[in-house]
Amino acid sequence: MPRDDLLKGRFSSPGHVYHVTTCTEARRPLFRDFPCGRLVVKEMQALNNTETLTSLAWVIMPDHVHWLFQLGNDRTLSHAMKGFKASSALSINRFLNRRDPVWQRGFYDHALRREEDLRTVARYIVGNPLRAGLVQHIGDYPLWDAIWL
Repeated sequence: MPRDDLLKGRFSSPGHVYHVTTCTEARRPLFRDFPCGRLVVKEMQALNNTETLTSLAWVIMPDHVHWLFQLGNDRTLSHAMKGFKASSALSINRFLNRRDPVWQRGFYDHALRREEDLRTVARYIVGNPLRAGLVQHIGDYPLWDAIWL
């Protein structure tokens, strides 16, 4: 099984909500460069616009992404993440005029249970820049969003 697929014994379910974390290759802080971070946002929005998934909350940290979304009906979680990582890597490498890997292989996913509060998970996600000491107020960090604004 390729390392980008879900772990053995796990499966993705259409319509289910996932919290996904994926890191840059070697944890390089590519997204300290705001335009690189915006390219990632553009690719996330493209998946949202094609109804592959519905974004609920996300934050782009310097070397990783946290993303809360509801999976659409036309793709598995693995396919959605592969598409996101491939398209964003192409955009970033084109922008940086390079051909290096952008993302580590694989990703961490957590399927939310019904009893989990989506807003609590979203607050955790968007609070990452505060906990990392990147900003004093979340409004000062430019690379995050949540549908509950």
